[in-house]
Amino acid sequence: MEFKFPKNDNSYYWTSHSKGKMIQYSIGPNLVKRIIRFPDRREEGIAENTIASMRRKVGKSSTKETWVMYQMEKGKKKIISTWIFPGESSINKEIFVPEEAWEEIYKHQKRR
Repeated sequence: MEFKFPKNDNSYYWTSHSKGKMIQYSIGPNLVKRIIRFPDRREEGIAENTIASMRRKVGKSSTKETWVMYQMEKGKKKIISTWIFPGESSINKEIFVPEEAWEEIYKHQKRR
């Protein structure tokens, strides 16, 4: 199956980092949008002025959480990163974000 990259539109802006993570974790753009619209949990993101939304996936042998970090910018949702967390994260505790995600976040914040 071929991955189709999401296109920027009036509502969403997709960073190259988020597209790469979507491929890495096999997360489609519709799932990302659904997580933003109907999260199981929403918290303040760990980067400045960001929101982190999560949906839980419970299987027979394990529980996973799919997270989306985004920023509201000029009326659009700027999708910064997506990832899958194995297990259940604690509420309002800092979430581990890989160093490459921080680099992407700072790069986009400097462009403003």
